[in-house]
Amino acid sequence: MIRIKPGVRRGAGRRPLGRVLALGLPTVWGAMAISYKLACPLAQQNGLGARVVTSAVFFAVGTGLILHVRHALLRELRQARRVAGAAQSVLLRPLPPRIAGLDVAAAQVSADRGAAIGGDLYEVVATEYGVRAVMGDARGHGLAALGTAAAVLGSFREAAHDEPDLVRVLRRLERALARHLRERARGEHPSAGAEPDHPAAEEFVTVLLLEIGPGGELRLLNCGHPWPHLLGGGRAEPVVRADPLPPLGPFPLPPELDLQHRGRLLPGETLLLHTDGVEDARDGRGRFFPLGEVLARYVRDTPVAVPRAVLGTVFTALLRHTAGAPTDDVALLALTNGRRLQPASGARGTARTATTHPQPTTHL
Repeated sequence: MIRIKPGVRRGAGRRPLGRVLALGLPTVWGAMAISYKLACPLAQQNGLGARVVTSAVFFAVGTGLILHVRHALLRELRQARRVAGAAQSVLLRPLPPRIAGLDVAAAQVSADRGAAIGGDLYEVVATEYGVRAVMGDARGHGLAALGTAAAVLGSFREAAHDEPDLVRVLRRLERALARHLRERARGEHPSAGAEPDHPAAEEFVTVLLLEIGPGGELRLLNCGHPWPHLLGGGRAEPVVRADPLPPLGPFPLPPELDLQHRGRLLPGETLLLHTDGVEDARDGRGRFFPLGEVLARYVRDTPVAVPRAVLGTVFTALLRHTAGAPTDDVALLALTNGRRLQPASGARGTARTATTHPQPTTHL
């Protein structure tokens, strides 16, 4: 029977041994070079042949040291990538291709070349109240926004199952974000006391909450995030064109929240959720990425939208537009109604009437 002392993990003793070996080999090489220079009679001679041999010895030692350092750096890089991959699988865990009758596809690209994840976040869960999804964007990009995104996602994964109302889910996210920012502020500025003043003054998260009821009913709450696009019937247009609420963080939510009811998601229709890194992407001449035009061309050429194909089309056009180097994190989430639902009387009219007479939209 194997017994492990408390606080000691198996394999922990290998790390000191590995460090000793990593330092020991360069030390041995250096000692050999010095010994050769000081003790070898050939190294004391001034002839051309002796100088050539001495130069070759030191060149070999130097090359060996460089290769050893390079190998150590590559090993550390591979380890860091494995850690980043494990973190990504926990934070932005892969979504199943089908959730409660909806075909699902999601993808994310970080603006930091060395980071596998960033400040963008998304999740889709099936609950007793319907399918609920969140799409958000924490301030900044790359690993700096990772902790904030994790706090919001963790709260959503619990609240989506616990709260019967989407408004209460959003308020849970607000409280979780405020708690996270307070704890981080205490850690960064311990002299500020137990309750630092305005810990969220410079931090915010845009959040879009979406609920698709058992009959396809659409309900949305938006805090500073781009509205999703609806693809279907040869058309691609934003589901809502009203101004969103302010992002979470700088200001408390108002007492009354505007829950958007937008008809139903009919069979074959697709919702595309995205972060502002898509629409804000610019080409070399400073022009913004034309997401609406790309989606309009897609629905004209494709009668029925397929989530993975939609994501592939948008990402291909985006990378071509930015020459393969987007300056902000980008996340896409596509949801397609694959169920054969019978729309209630007037449901389509309700959904389409909401997007008649568009008003200017402001994305914070």
